[in-house]
Amino acid sequence: MTAPEIPLPLPVPTPTTQKFWDGTKQHKILLPKTADGQVFFYPRVLAPGTLDEPVEWVEASGKGTVYSFTVDRRGTASAFRAKVPYVIVIVELEEGPRMTSNMVDCAIEDVKIGMPVEAVFEDVSEEITLVKFRPS
Repeated sequence: MTAPEIPLPLPVPTPTTQKFWDGTKQHKILLPKTADGQVFFYPRVLAPGTLDEPVEWVEASGKGTVYSFTVDRRGTASAFRAKVPYVIVIVELEEGPRMTSNMVDCAIEDVKIGMPVEAVFEDVSEEITLVKFRPS
């Protein structure tokens, strides 16, 4: 007997994150910003450290550098096993916040800490577009 195929899990937007996901559908990264200029990710009700409320959403450049990465060679569910090996990156955006995502369009052995990257967008459903990164 074989295990049932499990679909790739997708994010579920919440009222707090909806503007971010609306932005990704337009192939933009929108980040919350406080009155004192702090831009942060992931979207949340209060800014980390200061507990200030965000007052606006700003469009990020989509450019950054690889802060850290790992290679998944096993996959924890059948939907991920079909994609192994793949690179999971933490990207430090030019605006300061760090995002975790996948590296695409790059051989695993070519991924390096400090390498410049740019955002690309994968439309995975009518509701969800994922941000991924490729070398720039």
